[in-house]
Amino acid sequence: MSLVINQEKQVSHTMRKTYNFSAGPSMLPHEVLLKAQAEMLDWHGTGMSIMEIGHRGPEFQQVAATAEADLRELMSIPSNYKILFLAGGATTQFAMVPINLLGHKTKADYIDTGIWSKKAIAEAQRYGQVNIAAHTLYDDELAYVPAQNQWSLSASESAYVHYTPNETIDGIEFPFIPQTGDVPVVADMTSMILSRPIDVKQFGVIYAGAQKNAGQAGITIVIIRDDLITDPLPNMPTLYSYKLHAENNSFYNTPPTYSWYISGLVFAWMKEQGGLQVIYERNVRKAKRLYAIIDEYHGFYMNRIRPDCRSLMNVPFSLPNDQLTATFLQEAETYGLKNLRGHRLSGGLRASIYNAMPEEGVRILGDFMVDFAKKHA
Repeated sequence: MSLVINQEKQVSHTMRKTYNFSAGPSMLPHEVLLKAQAEMLDWHGTGMSIMEIGHRGPEFQQVAATAEADLRELMSIPSNYKILFLAGGATTQFAMVPINLLGHKTKADYIDTGIWSKKAIAEAQRYGQVNIAAHTLYDDELAYVPAQNQWSLSASESAYVHYTPNETIDGIEFPFIPQTGDVPVVADMTSMILSRPIDVKQFGVIYAGAQKNAGQAGITIVIIRDDLITDPLPNMPTLYSYKLHAENNSFYNTPPTYSWYISGLVFAWMKEQGGLQVIYERNVRKAKRLYAIIDEYHGFYMNRIRPDCRSLMNVPFSLPNDQLTATFLQEAETYGLKNLRGHRLSGGLRASIYNAMPEEGVRILGDFMVDFAKKHA
């Protein structure tokens, strides 16, 4: 790609010295930032920024079509699934899912494994009956997802089964995909979409905010099987209809165009990396490095998730006291290791290692963790 905007301006190639471990909005690939910087003032010779170009014009229509095609290729999304690019964040989907999927049924099954699934449950209860079929269990104070044979599903009475495969706050992840027969599975994949290959055919609906692995904050991806696109519950807000958005290819109203454009750049970057299998193998190496250090210095670093349910994307850990935590955060800053403070509800520390976090960043964090443990344990 050319990084020259014009003869007077040239884009900086300097690599960033900061590694952003934020849970979201998260680190974006360096190459994507350079591309966006290069095209900021003049997108493809139009003399306009992409954020100034009309969403119904041929230029942005091509951006949208390419982004959708690349996402479909990356995730091997079958042709009988519609991809929607919507505003409102994943939190809006907490309402849109029951509004659009309950249909003539009044009940849905939800699996409660953390803050985000609790928020989805609370919203769904506005529109129908929620059966909490399972929740996080504990084994010797370590949290884990119960096996499906321990769940209390509603079977044919349920319109769908909703779960959150990865909970960013506590760092608990499902080690399996629920098998529910003819009842559609709905997954909030905000914090793990595009981190590994998945079989889309096992899901009725997948939704995800973009700000972890799929771009910048502002756009939400919904992948929905065609047969589930029906009329929503009556008297609902117009923009809460999947059917309406599907019929208008996500252009019923003005979409968040710049966020859509950035997602397209991220998808192209993923293809250049070699696709999701390559990205997954890289993510596994990153996570293994950090969990190995936590386990090696057990008692100094503490992770409270059973190993088989540990998150690939979000690695939470704690130290023996708050003073050590404050010292850890302060010293980490000097190495360019940013945003390692845990969520305000859980405290401690958390390293979110989404796709854009390079292995070098994890190596530096790991080396720092080892040195810090040797110094303070």
